[in-house]
Amino acid sequence: MNEHIPATGHQFEIVHGGVRAVITEVGAALRIFEVDGVPYSETYEADRVPPAAAGAVLAPWPNRVADGSWSLEGETQQLALTEPDRHNAIHGLLRHTPWTVGEHTAAAVVLHAMIPVQPGWPVPLLTAVEYSVDDHGLTVQHTVENLGSRSVPFGLGVHPYPRAGNAATDDCTLRLSASSVLPIDPERMLPDRPPRRLEGEEQDLRTGRKLAGVWLDTAFGGAVPLPDDPVGLVRHSVTDSAGHGVQLWADPVFGWVQVYTAADFPERGRAVAIEPMTCPPDALNSGTDLIVLEQGQTWSARWGLRPIG
Repeated sequence: MNEHIPATGHQFEIVHGGVRAVITEVGAALRIFEVDGVPYSETYEADRVPPAAAGAVLAPWPNRVADGSWSLEGETQQLALTEPDRHNAIHGLLRHTPWTVGEHTAAAVVLHAMIPVQPGWPVPLLTAVEYSVDDHGLTVQHTVENLGSRSVPFGLGVHPYPRAGNAATDDCTLRLSASSVLPIDPERMLPDRPPRRLEGEEQDLRTGRKLAGVWLDTAFGGAVPLPDDPVGLVRHSVTDSAGHGVQLWADPVFGWVQVYTAADFPERGRAVAIEPMTCPPDALNSGTDLIVLEQGQTWSARWGLRPIG
C-alpha cells in the first residue's frame, strides 16, 4: 500500500526538553512551536496547504513584485503572477517546493532547496535553513549561495504567526522594533510613497498596542536593536495581559517587518503574522535594501522565537 503523504509532505519534529517544533518538507515551513505543550506559534493540520502562508520561507524575495517584472543588468525578468488578482508575484519561489533533508538530529534539522534558473529568475541559488531548539526556544538560520556565473540581488523573509500561548489574540499586545511605516496602494498592496516616521497612534506599536480592533497588512521599516540590547538583535513581541508571550528576535539585517492580522486563521480566528524581512515590498524594482550576492558568495542570517514573561 502506498504511503499517505500529507499536503505539506513529511514532518520533521525537533525536541529539547519541553521545547518542540515541527517543520514541513514542502516549503520548509514552521508548523508547530510549543514549550511544555503551550503553543507559541499558530498551527494547522499537516494535510492542508499552510493557511495565509503560515511559517513559510520567502526567498529570493519576500512580499510582492509589481507585475512580476524586474530588471537585472538591463534584462527584463518576468515572474509568474502568483497573486493574479493584484497582478503581482508574491512571496518568492519556494513556498510549494519540497526541501531535501541535509541533517536531522533530535534537536535540529537542516533542509536544502535549489532555486534553479527559470522564467523571471536568471541566476541559480542554493538555499538552506536550519531549525534548532534549546533551553531558550527556537533558532532559525538561513543560508543562500550564488551558484551562477554573475551577481544577483535578492531578499529573504519568513512568515510566522507568533502567539502568546492560549490567550485570545484580541487580548494581546503587539510591540515592534520599528521606527517607520511604508505607505501602500491598498488595491495592489504596493508602495506608493517613501517610508515615513511612525506618528500618532502608530507610535504605540513601539511601546505596545493592544490588538483588539487593529487590522494591519503593513510593512514597517527602521527595525533596529535597542541601544542597550546586550547582543544587538531586533526584537518584536506578542504578550498577554500579564506580560507573558513570545518574542521574535532577528539579526539586524532583518530591518523590515510586515505585520498581517488575519481574521479567519483555522480553529483560531484572529491571528497575527510578524514577518521579518531583509527588504520592503517590491524591492526588486526599488532596489531598497537588496542583498547582492556575487558569484560563489554565501550569505547567512538568523531569527528565532522565545517565550517571555
